[in-house]
Amino acid sequence: MISRDSYLNEIERGLASNRVVSLLGPRQCGKTTLARNFIRTVDGPTASFDLEDPRDLARLAEPMLALEGLEGLVVIDEIQRKPELFQTIRVLADRDPLPAKFLILGSASPEIVKGVSESLAGRVHFVDISGFSLDEVGYDNQQDLWLRGGFPEAFLKKSDELAFKWLDDFIATFLERDLPQLGIRIPSEQLRRFWTMLSHYQGSAWNASEISRSLGLSNKTIRHYVDILSGAFMVRLLPPWFENLGKRIVKSPKAYIRDTGILHALLGMQAFSDLQSHPKLGASWEGFALETIIRSNKAERNAYFWATHAGAELDLLILRKGQRYGFEFKYADAPRLTKSMAIAIEDLRLERLYVVYPTGKRYPLSDKVEALSLPEAINALKDR
Repeated sequence: MISRDSYLNEIERGLASNRVVSLLGPRQCGKTTLARNFIRTVDGPTASFDLEDPRDLARLAEPMLALEGLEGLVVIDEIQRKPELFQTIRVLADRDPLPAKFLILGSASPEIVKGVSESLAGRVHFVDISGFSLDEVGYDNQQDLWLRGGFPEAFLKKSDELAFKWLDDFIATFLERDLPQLGIRIPSEQLRRFWTMLSHYQGSAWNASEISRSLGLSNKTIRHYVDILSGAFMVRLLPPWFENLGKRIVKSPKAYIRDTGILHALLGMQAFSDLQSHPKLGASWEGFALETIIRSNKAERNAYFWATHAGAELDLLILRKGQRYGFEFKYADAPRLTKSMAIAIEDLRLERLYVVYPTGKRYPLSDKVEALSLPEAINALKDR
């Protein structure tokens, strides 16, 4: 059993100070299991509804009648399937005294499920959940986590072959069933082609015009597709950091497939040997390490990249307690200090810059720059 105590503690803290906690993350990342484990720690009455179960959907046909008499903790799973519930929960969460608090689980962000942000503003605490992290599975399992990704069903398979069979099935189910359930009507093969093409842009600046020309679709359609995949937690658009430095700064976001198992499945990989010989090896490492650092530092809303049109760039900029920290991700045996790193330190006034590489010892590259492994990088900002 892989412990996910940090999430359980965050849910507990959220419910202690809020009337509603929303657990958000992609399908099959472990939200339901986490909620069940949390329920076991609750003293007092609980009630659960799974909106993928037709019986629970029927119980909530009249949501106010079904929910207003409940006490303690009410858990509603896959709430995006019935968005009208958000308005009901808002009314019930405003009662005084408050007989029940709500833990709601969703597989789509408020951006593509209208109602949650508006209806529950000021009442809800969001907990972002992903698949397994390197902290959770152990540093010795870094290679398997990188190859298979963090979805529990894929990571825990007995072989890479079974893991990628599950990932292929997951992609098909996501496109053919999950998105239509959100009311998104796009041909699955068309969206899959876009998703696959996006995997070839891993870690590159987002260029809607270039992709639209390749697929023969309009820029508006391409932007709609990436909004859907981003809202379903499959794609990260890392925003650029720019300020008036007297330089021409790249202002387009960078695109990443968030789970490297999904990335590798879209690229047709089946084993680590396939990854090692693939042209996207470095981009895959960058995406894996970037997601790990953002998640371990809870930096979802304070993470950027930086690049100039002259060629200087920084893979990841994290703002923390008024300071700026930089990360570069290199798939290399012994990374060296580069001119681009020196420019980033000076222009961005970085407190430190960490060069993260797969294996090897920690060593300094300059007064403010050091190379280190991903497990060491996870803890680099913990005491800062």
